[in-house]
Amino acid sequence: MRILVTGVAGFIGSHTAQRLLARGDRVLGIDNLNDYYDVNLKKMRLARLSGQVGFEFIEMDISDRSAMAALFARQKIDRVVHLAAQAGVRYSIENPHAYVDSNLVGFVNVLEGCRHAEVAHLVYASSSSVYGANERLPFSVHDNIDHPLSLYAATKKANELMAHTYSSLYQLPTTGLRFFTVYGPWGRPDMALFKFTKNMLADEPIDVFNYGKHRRDFTYIDDIVEGVIRTLDHTAAPNPQWDGAKPDPGTSKAPWRVYNIGNSQPVELLTYIHCIEQALGKKAILNLLPLQPGDVPDTFADVADLVADVGYKPTTPVETGVARFIDWYRDYYRV
Repeated sequence: MRILVTGVAGFIGSHTAQRLLARGDRVLGIDNLNDYYDVNLKKMRLARLSGQVGFEFIEMDISDRSAMAALFARQKIDRVVHLAAQAGVRYSIENPHAYVDSNLVGFVNVLEGCRHAEVAHLVYASSSSVYGANERLPFSVHDNIDHPLSLYAATKKANELMAHTYSSLYQLPTTGLRFFTVYGPWGRPDMALFKFTKNMLADEPIDVFNYGKHRRDFTYIDDIVEGVIRTLDHTAAPNPQWDGAKPDPGTSKAPWRVYNIGNSQPVELLTYIHCIEQALGKKAILNLLPLQPGDVPDTFADVADLVADVGYKPTTPVETGVARFIDWYRDYYRV
């Protein structure tokens, strides 16, 4: 297949492209290489892909309507893995317009491209943040998600709603993947594991929000990518039992689905930090702080639908994943 991967220079995008190429698919990757974090890291991820048989890269911004329309018009694309987005809960408080441009305008450009090019399946990144103020654990795709706590979360919920509209109107199969705290080699520098490792190696304190008491369903990158690949191959289909009188938020009478991809084993932040300490052989200096605006105390993925539909459940223990990240970090930064 020829697969368009948006955000191909990103953390999840570059890993996904590697896996698709390894199994023999052709990958057309696009990315705008913005400076939200270190552009050199993005270029190094691209360098690992460049030169591989079947890979092509085009620098492009998904919010550029005419460029995106031209891309879909001139390229033969079978399926789309849409991972480009403005990420980060906290940054959405500082710069909300970046999220509107990328996550809303950009997403409708992707949807329009898929519709006109008659793409067979669109798989796109949603987020565990859509669960917002929901306190019932574990989070299920059949739960209501009407109370987001950040603009980032609101844009991801909006993506799911926009995708449903296109699935309903045009029978475009779409699958949204709610990722739970992804970590691992080649990760994002704005995320906790990267920041903690950098500061601990420099003997500097680390900011620990909610006094380290909140729990996250940390999910290793290889497990995320496996979920992406399996759902890409499992084209979204209508649920014939869907009832408009008792609507199920996780399915539809349209070819539309959403899945959680999480490790289903929440880890307290202080335990996560202990794993980093063990891997580094160094103790952390903790700067304990209250919960930040937009954050939620706990995340915990119910992956029953993922298991039932595609036969997959993430399994990498956090100790293993953190150790692999530390090995990569030491090698990449020559520490």
